[in-house]
Amino acid sequence: MKKIFKAKVITLFPENFPGLLSAGVIGKALKNKLWKIQAIDIRQFGEGNHKKVDDTTSGGGPGMILKADVLGRALDKSLKSIKNKNKMPIVYLSPRGKPLTQKKVKALSKNEGIILLCGRYEGVDQRVLDKYKIEEISLGDFILAGGEIAAQATLEAIIRLIPGVLGDSDSLKNESFTSDLLEFPQYTRPRLWKNIEIPSVLSTGNHKNIDQWRKDMSQKLTKKNRPDLWEKYKKKQDIK
Repeated sequence: MKKIFKAKVITLFPENFPGLLSAGVIGKALKNKLWKIQAIDIRQFGEGNHKKVDDTTSGGGPGMILKADVLGRALDKSLKSIKNKNKMPIVYLSPRGKPLTQKKVKALSKNEGIILLCGRYEGVDQRVLDKYKIEEISLGDFILAGGEIAAQATLEAIIRLIPGVLGDSDSLKNESFTSDLLEFPQYTRPRLWKNIEIPSVLSTGNHKNIDQWRKDMSQKLTKKNRPDLWEKYKKKQDIK
């Protein structure tokens, strides 16, 4: 029996999940039980009448930090029912983390599930990250108010790679980043729109020429938009 991919999100805003993950093919896969999600409310592990979850920064400075004892209780609950913890990585969405790449997404999709920790305020107590060996991952060189949007984006990227989620698995083969190249331009009918025609090669039925055109366009776009990827691709292909 195939195991269901389990996603657990530790957040101050559990009402935001599954959110957009309930739409489209990801939502259909959720209904079909190819994956499931549990939002764990940090606030329920807070202290006192007001369920306090944060405190001032040690050493001084602006902003508040999510407390280690509070997050520890939340993480302990999320891990309680996990038998194979090596197949359930814990990830903290953080701008100081390693960039999330398609290669990393593919690796994460091979696990039995994932626990995503969503930060808020000025971040989380470092001791939590160290104690639970939490990996920090970033969506890019920019700052969000919290990790919830990043968590949804990360989950969507992972879940669409789970077998059975996409109707046509071949659609994954030519996507951007699959071979260090960006995807070629795509077109559909009508053939003529606002005096702009679909490239004639795509209407010839000559698949060899079409494949070559797509490869050429992928290279051209990668060279223009992502010179870093282009250099990586050139080295692998031994292109001068």
